Amino acid sequence: MSGKDVDRRSPSGNLSRSDDVSSTQEVSAFLKAARNIAPATDGKAGKLVFALDATMSRQPTWDAACRLQGDMFNAVGRAGGLKVQLVYFRGFGECRSSRWVSDTDQLRDLMTRIDCRGGHTQIAKVLRHTRDEAVREPLSALVYIGDAMEESIDQLCELAGELGIRKAPCFMFQEGRDPVAQTAFKEIARLSKGAYFQFDESAANTLQNLLKAVAVYASGGVKALQTSRISESRLLLEQLSGKRG
Repeated sequence: MSGKDVDRRSPSGNLSRSDDVSSTQEVSAFLKAARNIAPATDGKAGKLVFALDATMSRQPTWDAACRLQGDMFNAVGRAGGLKVQLVYFRGFGECRSSRWVSDTDQLRDLMTRIDCRGGHTQIAKVLRHTRDEAVREPLSALVYIGDAMEESIDQLCELAGELGIRKAPCFMFQEGRDPVAQTAFKEIARLSKGAYFQFDESAANTLQNLLKAVAVYASGGVKALQTSRISESRLLLEQLSGKRG
């Protein structure tokens, strides 16, 4: 997305960036477009990582999910005072991130160009990348949308705990009802002091409003949620209160 991979490991085991770009036309075009996005302006804006599982299991509902996720970017843009970074994984070890931006319309457009490819989940890379970003500068939240988990849950929990210590809550949105993913996502949310929600096509409106509530939280914290007119803000507050109680 910024022309830099996040799927190469450094000697320490952390994600490192590389200038190598996939030779496929589609990925090259995606990265070229991403490089043209203007960086967010300096300041004290909240920072939100928005991460997607783009593996093949999500293909049947991908178009609908993209519309919902596009609504999230619209909500973020309207919330103001927020920088967003888009992260996705798919295929054989492909995990990429954009630069931080304030113009969420461009990120939304980039997201719609992603297609699903077969491969295992790479949630650990997403969490590790988010942790590294939080080390550089305070991070408001991670939003993650996926339907499966095929990794070591203990490793994911350790990373989630580190995010909790750094006050970077994970808002885990599960598409479908896979029990393994549900267990992992709930633990990641609990340890990071975030929240977990399950959705399907019938809950599209609820998901849309929950994502908007997360945008409000990321830009203004709990106080902004308490004064929000979004009905699902109450659901988010209940989960956040439980994590902090």
